[in-house]
Amino acid sequence: MKLDDIDRKILEMLIEDGRMSYVDIGKKLNLSRVAVRERVNQLVKHGVIEKFTVVINSEKFGKQVSAFFEVDCEPAYLVEVAQKLAENPSVASCYQMTGPSTLHMHVLVEDFAALEKFINNELYALEGITRVESHILLRRFKSRTGLKL
Repeated sequence: MKLDDIDRKILEMLIEDGRMSYVDIGKKLNLSRVAVRERVNQLVKHGVIEKFTVVINSEKFGKQVSAFFEVDCEPAYLVEVAQKLAENPSVASCYQMTGPSTLHMHVLVEDFAALEKFINNELYALEGITRVESHILLRRFKSRTGLKL
């Protein structure tokens, strides 16, 4: 699907406010509600929009510690380790990265005791992990959920 300027403007508005109504989008773009709905449906159909969701402030939800991990695995265990970590409710995101079978992971937990428990009982307990490097978030300057168009 090739995006035109109108599609891009619709996406920008939805990135800024996913609850914006088709009527409001249409007013800003001089389109009918039906025309906006059809364009959004096409964006969903073609996988440009994967899903509509809500972004929760993790700190206000009780997750006070945000940690990022680089996890190196033996190549034969990479997918198994990634799948087990992805199932863990403390893992916010998990990606395979370039490099020596490396996973990049974002973990949100209540406090440092919960982080220590996650590291010792969940992460170190997995077979096939060869190295773990962690970074604790001190301050957030920018956090995006949508793509800058």
